[in-house]
Amino acid sequence: MSIQNLDERYSKLVAHWNPKSPIAEAYRTIRTNIQFAGVDREIKTILVTSTGPSEGKSTTSANLAIVMAQSDKKTVYIDADMRKPTGHHTFHVPNRKGLTSYLAGQAALDEVLQSTEIPNLLVIPAGPIPPNPAELLGSKRMTSFLEQLKQQFDYIVIDTPPTVAVADSTILATQVDGCILVVNAGKTNRDLALKAKQQLENVNAPLLGVVLNNKEIKGNNYYYYYYGEKQNNPNEKKGLFSRK
Repeated sequence: MSIQNLDERYSKLVAHWNPKSPIAEAYRTIRTNIQFAGVDREIKTILVTSTGPSEGKSTTSANLAIVMAQSDKKTVYIDADMRKPTGHHTFHVPNRKGLTSYLAGQAALDEVLQSTEIPNLLVIPAGPIPPNPAELLGSKRMTSFLEQLKQQFDYIVIDTPPTVAVADSTILATQVDGCILVVNAGKTNRDLALKAKQQLENVNAPLLGVVLNNKEIKGNNYYYYYYGEKQNNPNEKKGLFSRK
């Protein structure tokens, strides 16, 4: 693996490579809030999406899966972004077989589950890019696939395409226990963010909250991802996860 690839993995999987960092702590805050949201109902399948591309949903979903696994919970990360998959690069696993292979009946579950260097965490890459991703995600085979995984894992974290761009995440949102919408403080258009939220609500998706990503706050020489010290109270930290 090249030095460039190592640097990229380090920056994306901060919860694993730098677990004591403020950003890793912020991901643990998301985990805690999800666990509290599941007091009255079980939350095992968690879908992560965004308004548009390059807003941090894939990094968020990968690190969320890591902190779930770090809490001694058997976790699987699924790259369901079949149009522009990145999970196999992030976790450095082969992508010859993946979710599309299973849904197309070309591979069994044990053939698409990939081990990682992170204890308690397995990965299912997207697999070869199909011509009909929305149809595959909305299929009965996908529903039964998630039910099968629920029997084997404590948490299932699913990275999906941006909500406004394509219908994939909206279709899959009806099959999960909770959804997280990632927005970028310096990039996401407010109207589009509201549109994405409305699209999820229109299908009665269980929206858990919103992650505000890339919010620059200077504190102790760090740039936090919406995780730093409030100016009016230096001892009170901001959270990264907000309810809808």
